Amino acid sequence: MRQLNVPWRLVLLLGAFALIRPILRITRIASEDGPLHPAAAALGATALITVVWIVAVVQARAARPVLTLVLAGLVYMVLSSLLAGVLSPIIDGEFQGPLANPIAIPVLLILNAAWGALAGCLAWAVLAVRGRNAR
Repeated sequence: MRQLNVPWRLVLLLGAFALIRPILRITRIASEDGPLHPAAAALGATALITVVWIVAVVQARAARPVLTLVLAGLVYMVLSSLLAGVLSPIIDGEFQGPLANPIAIPVLLILNAAWGALAGCLAWAVLAVRGRNAR
């Protein structure tokens, strides 16, 4: 069996970093009553996370940037689902999130894998341009 050659530590760190999205909601920073509008906060956080993911993969010179960020997207989905499952009963008084609605899990896996793939393709393009300029 061929080894994946993926920087697992980076994958886990980037997936965990993306938890800033649900943390903004949990802390009510991104809410109708909070300082940030939920839609603007989600869009801004997603853009920030994507840029950090790309920069991190480029700086690490990851051999497989697309796979690395697809896996980071999947790690984020798993961690955010667990976070929602644990915290929603405490904060909202009822079990919510993907674990409460398992039919949503495949769709969320695909969406987060696609997010990682898009970011990975951008990182791959940056690495390719850098490689050409280094010659």
